[in-house]
Amino acid sequence: MESTQPRIKSMNLFLFMLLMAFFTAIGGEIKFIPFEDGPFRFGLGSIIFFFALLIRPLPIITTGLLTGMVVIIGRSLLDFLIYGQALSVQLLEHLPAGIFYITFALCFKLIALDELKKHPLILGLLGTLFEVISNMVEYILTELLLVSDQETLISFLLFIVVGLLRSFFVVGIYSIITMSEQQKQLKQLMTIHSELYVEALYLKKTMNQIEQLTANSYQLYKKLKTTEEKHAMEALYIAQEIHEVKKDHERIYAGLSKITNQNYPSKFLLTDILSFIVEANESYAKYLNKSISFTLICPDDFVIKKHIALFAILNNLMANAVEAIEKSGFVTLSVTVEKETTTFIVEDNGIGIEESLIPVIFDAGYTSKFNEQGQGSTGIGLSHTKTIVENLNGAIHVTSDTSTSFIVQIPSKNIQKEIL
Repeated sequence: MESTQPRIKSMNLFLFMLLMAFFTAIGGEIKFIPFEDGPFRFGLGSIIFFFALLIRPLPIITTGLLTGMVVIIGRSLLDFLIYGQALSVQLLEHLPAGIFYITFALCFKLIALDELKKHPLILGLLGTLFEVISNMVEYILTELLLVSDQETLISFLLFIVVGLLRSFFVVGIYSIITMSEQQKQLKQLMTIHSELYVEALYLKKTMNQIEQLTANSYQLYKKLKTTEEKHAMEALYIAQEIHEVKKDHERIYAGLSKITNQNYPSKFLLTDILSFIVEANESYAKYLNKSISFTLICPDDFVIKKHIALFAILNNLMANAVEAIEKSGFVTLSVTVEKETTTFIVEDNGIGIEESLIPVIFDAGYTSKFNEQGQGSTGIGLSHTKTIVENLNGAIHVTSDTSTSFIVQIPSKNIQKEIL
């Protein structure tokens, strides 16, 4: 089994290279010919070749050689079948085009392509340079083997212009795709981090309870020590076991804290976080087969701090709003930024909350959600949401009439990093 896996990988890689070479050859047929008296052409082939090198790690030299051979043979066979010219003549005519891809690949072999993917401007300029070099090699070979009356200066200028257009087109498309994928991964990462953040808070609260329970058990041991030695030893044993549980909790909490407190590589705007939350809950609504209209109102923007905490608060409230709507409705997330306080309001037209229940909905253990077996949820969502808000020195309250609104007010200085 182990020996067949590398073989399958190698076969898949070769098939990808062959497919890429095939499409590069076809793309080269979508072309314009700048010189009427010569076979030199500009096509889409180099765009496809360059893009393939960016999207998947490949053995560059082998890929260049394979692509060059496919281009030479493919074009020669096509001309032979269409025009009936001698195959040897066609192979000679298309040899410079094949050398173009081999030269192009050799140039890319000289750079750290994976590292330069992070620097699109430099990559685009290098792509242009490699296009110019490869085109010049093709041009010189064409001059030597076929024709020798082309304008060298005009050709060189044309190589630069076309190289710039093609290279930056490829790098631009690749950057857009990469950024889109990074945004998707970032949303997933932030959702996971916010969930871990909430769990860490719950764990910290449990640790405090365990500490108190340990102390109580030890006090009981001391009371029983003089009169009930057997029961005293049982109490001591319980205290020791609880202490061990606490130590395990501390190790887990330390690990979670490292994850949730790590810095992200870039600044986050408030609108970025809010957009992530809305998009995540749009997907959640679709998953639940609900038709919900989402509205985001945020006229002001700033670079935020405590982004995981804010994400955890608003994502939980938005998810609750989605769950409160039976089949169709609306959810609105609006933000008002003032000098002293930033206010977030999550409003929905779901089933609402009974007035008598409003005082207890933030209590730990309260839940209105039950599964098909009648089992309630943990009931810690709103309780933890309130805890996170209070950790930011904020306040949260709810109103429920024709619609339900959760209003979160946080001191602006506690979540604003930079005002734009």
